[in-house]
Amino acid sequence: MVTTSAPGKVILLGEHAVVFGQPAIALAIDMRLRCHVHAHSAYYLNGAPLSERTHPYVHYALSHHWNGTPLALETHSDIPSGSGMGSSAAVSTSVLAALAVLGKRGIDAEDMARKAFDVESSVQGRASPIDTSTSAHGKGIFIDRRPGEGLLWHVQRDSREWFIHHCEVPELSLVVGYTGIHAPTGPLVAKVKRFVDHTTFARDIVQEIGGLVLEGMRCLRTGDQVALGRLMTRDHKLLAILGVSHPSLDKLVYASLPYSFGAKLTGAGGGGSMIALTDRPDKVAEAIKMKGGLPMIVRTGAAGVRLDKE
Repeated sequence: MVTTSAPGKVILLGEHAVVFGQPAIALAIDMRLRCHVHAHSAYYLNGAPLSERTHPYVHYALSHHWNGTPLALETHSDIPSGSGMGSSAAVSTSVLAALAVLGKRGIDAEDMARKAFDVESSVQGRASPIDTSTSAHGKGIFIDRRPGEGLLWHVQRDSREWFIHHCEVPELSLVVGYTGIHAPTGPLVAKVKRFVDHTTFARDIVQEIGGLVLEGMRCLRTGDQVALGRLMTRDHKLLAILGVSHPSLDKLVYASLPYSFGAKLTGAGGGGSMIALTDRPDKVAEAIKMKGGLPMIVRTGAAGVRLDKE
């Protein structure tokens, strides 16, 4: 039996725009997905036969990155599925890590990030490496179109390329508000792509979000949470214009603002989750709960993919 785990994540700034080569900042959080794997007579996941339709990420990982005997896998997750906190990336990364250990190769963060991005891209149709790189590396990452200080690795797919950097992040108090609405990433990414492909207006929004991310990096370096919060709230409004927010997300964002530096959706949108940057986490959690959301006070700086037991 091999047990691996990988963290969930929140995107501080830049989701959706990062798919088009704009920068983004993501943080690993202390919610993890654990994967237990052992040899078996046939492929099983959580007690059921493995199905490409039902388990596309795990099926693709095994089909393309494993040539050994059949395996039985069990997953246990702190991360709600479809919540915008990187559950699919954590699944892909932790499964690939378990396969690496079983194949006597060991866990290499860059290798896991690249292979997990291949899984996500193939299943979703169009993706960025932000979730998978955060799940593999942990802590914080900054993705940009050019290399800079703290470069971890470079990823290229079709005409797009990303440079993934380690991001030093001060201790932040974040509250996640989960709407309870499952929101698959693929259709939302495709929706934004259609908008961007057909309108200059949408392309301008994507560019503006990229500018917010660069300002956000400066705020992190100086510890200016007030300015960072303002950028987050502006980012949410731009994402809403792109059509990826949801009334339930807006409700939680605006309920949080009186007690926060700023708030925004995190992840693909369409439901899922929002995050608030605050120095009053209990008040924010209470406000989110009053509006029907599930509040989670999270810690940043979590470790990346790892072997928990062999």
